[in-house]
Amino acid sequence: MNNQLSNQRRMLTLAGTVLTQFALGSVYTWSLFNSPLAEKLGEPVSQVAFSFGILSLALAVASSLSGKMQERFGVRNVTVGAGLLLGASLLLTAHAENLTMLYIFAGFLVGFADGTGYLMTLTNCVKLFPERKGLTSACAIGAYGLGSLGFKYINLYLLEHVGLEQAFTAWGVVAMVMVIIGGLMMKDAPKQHGNAKTPATPSEAAERTVTPAYDYTLPQAIKTSQFWLLGMMFVTVCMSGLYVIGVAKDVGQQYMHLNATTAASAVAVIAVFNLLGRLVLGVLSDKIARIRVIAIALIVCLAGVCALLFVHSYSMSFFVAVACIAFSFGGTITVYPSLVSDFFGLDNMTKNYGMIYLGFGIGSFAGSIVASLFGGFLATFYLMLALLVISITVALTIRRPGKPAETVAEGTLSQGVSSQGSVMSEMPADTMARREHAFAAHSHQH
Repeated sequence: MNNQLSNQRRMLTLAGTVLTQFALGSVYTWSLFNSPLAEKLGEPVSQVAFSFGILSLALAVASSLSGKMQERFGVRNVTVGAGLLLGASLLLTAHAENLTMLYIFAGFLVGFADGTGYLMTLTNCVKLFPERKGLTSACAIGAYGLGSLGFKYINLYLLEHVGLEQAFTAWGVVAMVMVIIGGLMMKDAPKQHGNAKTPATPSEAAERTVTPAYDYTLPQAIKTSQFWLLGMMFVTVCMSGLYVIGVAKDVGQQYMHLNATTAASAVAVIAVFNLLGRLVLGVLSDKIARIRVIAIALIVCLAGVCALLFVHSYSMSFFVAVACIAFSFGGTITVYPSLVSDFFGLDNMTKNYGMIYLGFGIGSFAGSIVASLFGGFLATFYLMLALLVISITVALTIRRPGKPAETVAEGTLSQGVSSQGSVMSEMPADTMARREHAFAAHSHQH
């Protein structure tokens, strides 16, 4: 499959994906803009920060639709369109005059643009390198995490030297140009056919001799319990990661009682450990079973949440906590596309993972809603704690599904036809002759 495109084209597509992901990752600097926007609009920071929850939900919805868009228009055209929309949305955000405009421009439009480019370019690139799915994901999604670190310094400089509106304008132009250039470098991955087994890591090889990875369509995949269990684990990590990333500075100031400068350092800590998680767990996922890597990520996230809940009297525990959660989130986001392909095959990976990826937005939205309804950070932290315990149990016990139901039915039918033919061929010649004579006489009577 991967020989259908030359290595040069594959590497050029990888480079374009990395460039695009770097620009799209800039949305994770959003917490830098909460306070300036709250001051401009005269609204509470919590109301302004809600736009990041909307952004995450729109990102997830767009990701689930991006597979269809790629089938119709191709990865290059859709990526260029996403770059244009991202630039235009940030330009519009610069001129938002109230919360409604902010939620539409910065929430729905920026999120939709980011999600359209993010998952589609990632899965397209992974399909080009099926023998190194974990490493390819680490490179692409690592760039997404690195983009949040790089743009942190770009956007901080812009906010300090040119002001809020000009910062949004410059951010939009730079990100748009990067995404468009990256998109023009890409080629669509060749489509796979049949229920071929996907390449396994060494530790998964023996496991797959019993339960091979078949290509499930989305309707087939959603009928399995494994699909929903993977979705539940994904929602858990996304709620933990996205909620903490979106309000990290505010948690540091209001919950940990740190000064503004110290709390703002959490943005850099998150960016570094987000990237580290993507690289470390992405590479590890090519060496051990990916579901075990997810179990490790969940345990690290649990340690971070426990630090926030039970050791919050020490300032260092705040940075340890956000580091653990960012590491887990980054690693999970990197490994999950390949994990889904391990369970449901590569052929329909964009659609299958796109549906699970809705958990990205659901998780972020759920965290913000729980915090709003039940009085702040603590309620969300305790919900995260409970879901993480459940998810770790699932990760340690879940098994890969067997053949899709339709495939089993077709196989049974073909075996029945084959066995019937076999019986007829083994029937003695005189018996066959008598049956044929009787059938001919019966037909003549009618």
